[in-house]
Amino acid sequence: MPDFLSSLPMDGVGWIALAAFAGGLARGFAGFGTALIFLPIAAQFMQPFWAILTLTLMELLGPLPALAKARKDVDRGDLQRMLLGTVVMLPVGLFILGYVTPDLYRYGVSGLSLIMLVVLISGLRYRGAVTSRMVTGIGGAGGFLGGLVGQPGPPVIVFYMSRPLGPQIIRANVTLYLFFYDLLILGYMALFGRLEVAPAMLGLLLVIPNFLGNTLGAYLFRPEQEKLFRAVAYALIGAAALSGLPIWNTGDTHAIQ
Repeated sequence: MPDFLSSLPMDGVGWIALAAFAGGLARGFAGFGTALIFLPIAAQFMQPFWAILTLTLMELLGPLPALAKARKDVDRGDLQRMLLGTVVMLPVGLFILGYVTPDLYRYGVSGLSLIMLVVLISGLRYRGAVTSRMVTGIGGAGGFLGGLVGQPGPPVIVFYMSRPLGPQIIRANVTLYLFFYDLLILGYMALFGRLEVAPAMLGLLLVIPNFLGNTLGAYLFRPEQEKLFRAVAYALIGAAALSGLPIWNTGDTHAIQ
């Protein structure tokens, strides 16, 4: 067993791999959900920067089956504006994360996942006019949360749930936004000196279960059954978020500090 895996509890390795598969499955058929599912579980076994770096490298290759189709359906104007906001605010979130304790991070990442779940299920939507500045601001919010807790998706997903767009366009924009976010956070983590070999290697190994989940999810997805697929994604997100809360701790679960 590689040295970096031997430092993790054996049950932790299994749960992290399962989270990678489940996150890929949700993203494959719903267009989102990987971070909302993976991070609350991964953060139980590794410190925040490791969890985010592992997720990022895992996701770089996992969504590849969906990228070609997403490029055909994407709204390029929206995507460019969101990425501009992300470029500005992502390093701010990363800087603050350097002062956050592992348990506080777990509360934050699980809490954000649960808030996102409530918003999605309740159908809360913005009904006003959408401006170019608003789209850039949504990207900025996604970048800040992406740096702080590794979850850039919630503001972007809620925003697109409010737009009168078809599910294919929404999935394409969210998929490509998250892919480019992954590239950006890798660059910023390098500037902050947060790139480490062990979580990078773990992330590359997790490409396999994540890729399988993405492929299966994309194969199963049917636009006419969108509600069913969303319900499954919501269930996975809720279970992962609740399991990640530190209130369940019976001991120190952070094998990597």
